[in-house]
Amino acid sequence: MNIDKFTDTIKACRFCFMCRHLSGVGNVTFRECDTPRVRAAMIDGITRNPSEISNADFIRTVYSSDLSAACRFHCVNHFDENGLNLAARRDIVEAGLVPGDVSKLAARLKERAQAPKISGGKEEVLYLVDFLDDEVPSEAEAFHKIMKKAKAKFRVAEGCLAAKALRILGFDSEAKPAFEAFAHAVKASGAKLLVASDPAVYDALKNDFPDLGVKLSAKVAHSSEFISSLKLKYAKKAGKVYYLESDFLKNYNDSYKYPKVLLKQIGAECVPFGTNSEESYTCGEGAVVLNELRPKIVEDMAKYVEARADNPETDKIVVASPYTRARLSQNTKLKVSTLVELAASCL
Repeated sequence: MNIDKFTDTIKACRFCFMCRHLSGVGNVTFRECDTPRVRAAMIDGITRNPSEISNADFIRTVYSSDLSAACRFHCVNHFDENGLNLAARRDIVEAGLVPGDVSKLAARLKERAQAPKISGGKEEVLYLVDFLDDEVPSEAEAFHKIMKKAKAKFRVAEGCLAAKALRILGFDSEAKPAFEAFAHAVKASGAKLLVASDPAVYDALKNDFPDLGVKLSAKVAHSSEFISSLKLKYAKKAGKVYYLESDFLKNYNDSYKYPKVLLKQIGAECVPFGTNSEESYTCGEGAVVLNELRPKIVEDMAKYVEARADNPETDKIVVASPYTRARLSQNTKLKVSTLVELAASCL
């Protein structure tokens, strides 16, 4: 079983309470099963009695994890409880035990995980868009505005978020061909740089592709890195903002520095949010499609964020993730913008 590769994590996490407060789901469900310790303890039980993997309550709990990786990032020994949950999902898939809601979602994702469409031209920069753009069309609009100001040329390509989501759900065998088709299309396009506004897509390009043995012919940058490299002059300063860090950029990619570089360039004064800088306030960004599987939990996570704002109706909240932007805008009264939107508003 895939979980057998995480023996040390299971032994370390099953009795440890240190990161209990870092479970975004546990903080709103108040269920012990939604904490890293108890998830590890349940998986420990499965290593002793493999037939228990078919337990419906266990499967539901595994697919309710927000996968923020905050527990791994802040653990003094970096035990990988996040990777353990992903391994459990793969075992559930391989055992043919996928629940109906996950199966239906995976089927929709497989339809989306096709070879990317790349606009014509010979520009070496490809800007990646995906199905989240239907929810936050202002993200791509803001990027286009910035590129026009910079007189920077680029092409548009569909991203690989559907394949990333399939892998998050445990469908590695379905995700890999989609990643390979994407890599082939990028190579054929002659592109030299892939720019992703969605941190989930950035993480897929940086980590999932090499992990599955898929080689990319182009370099990769998050939009904050690319925009900050343009050295634009901004007419206005962003002022006081509360920046909610991305799970993928912080916890999965070693506190990727460029969001804060861009915030500095646009004159943002970043004020600490909430009472604990270790927590994830992304509403389940790390799980990519948690809002489709557990909409009530995601709504509660958004309300949890709203409750920690100093002045919910006036505070300027900034996020890196279009997913988080969509969830907070949908479920709260918070004034939320993405990094790209904020930068475009300062031109």
